[in-house]
Amino acid sequence: MNDVRPTGPLDLSTLAAGIERTNELLTRVLAEVATTPSTHAAFVDAGYVYAAAGRLVAGTEDRKAFELDAEGMIEAFIDRARMIFPDSRLLRVYWYDGARRRIHTQEQQRIAELPDVKVRLGNLNANNQQKGVDSLIRSDLESLARHRAITDAVLIGGDEDLVSAVEAAQGYGARVHLWGIEASGGRNQAEPLLWEVDSARTFDLEFCKPYVSRRVGAEYGETAVGEGPAPQREDVRFVGAQIAAQWLAERGRGWLAELLPGHPYLPGAVDQELLTTAEALLRHSLRGHADLRRVLRDGFWEHVQAQC
Repeated sequence: MNDVRPTGPLDLSTLAAGIERTNELLTRVLAEVATTPSTHAAFVDAGYVYAAAGRLVAGTEDRKAFELDAEGMIEAFIDRARMIFPDSRLLRVYWYDGARRRIHTQEQQRIAELPDVKVRLGNLNANNQQKGVDSLIRSDLESLARHRAITDAVLIGGDEDLVSAVEAAQGYGARVHLWGIEASGGRNQAEPLLWEVDSARTFDLEFCKPYVSRRVGAEYGETAVGEGPAPQREDVRFVGAQIAAQWLAERGRGWLAELLPGHPYLPGAVDQELLTTAEALLRHSLRGHADLRRVLRDGFWEHVQAQC
């Protein structure tokens, strides 16, 4: 049998140059990976949030019996994630809910208009039970993890059917963090789901209370909140700047300057304080008016940035 021999002399300099180019390429790839920022997304089962928060704060899971400030709660979730993942950027919040024939309700439309929020709808059956939400969560969670679009996933829900979604995301290297709402009499999240995730966190009554209210007529002074036409945008913007000026005088320039790195978001507690203070001045509720709440924040931020 004939030996296979090189057809020409071995060029060691060419081989060395090839190895050097390969090393340079690997070095650039590793450097790029090391500097690629972490990214997180939140996957919120709205049915779970409404039921758990309603039960904890208002004593009922019936959506008709209470109002949930979904915008405020979403921003509180975003703010908390920013604290837990300080070196990570938010991809977006996915808000999963049910609707008849998958047609957005007015409330769902307002939520869909929020920045960095995507509403995904399953169906509602005759008993007002949402169907298809778990499969939507699994599809999105798995797809984002598979394409390396996220490094961390915040899952807010409690259904055991979400275990498969967690396993799928983890299989592609993503870490999954389960967030829940405190249950007064036991757990409202399936144990197999708690066993499967990388970490778990529960929000208590004090966290949820600002965002849930029974459907009763609240009043500021003699004028019921929500009576009459909604305030004008310029009036809301002016009130936002007015509150910023008041807080600047009371709390100092340094306190407001600490808020600037979070622009355009405000910490959840600060945002709720801004909202309730503005409602008292306007004598009108801004809950359910996502556009006016953004105008309020714009007025607040414009004054803060001008002074700091």
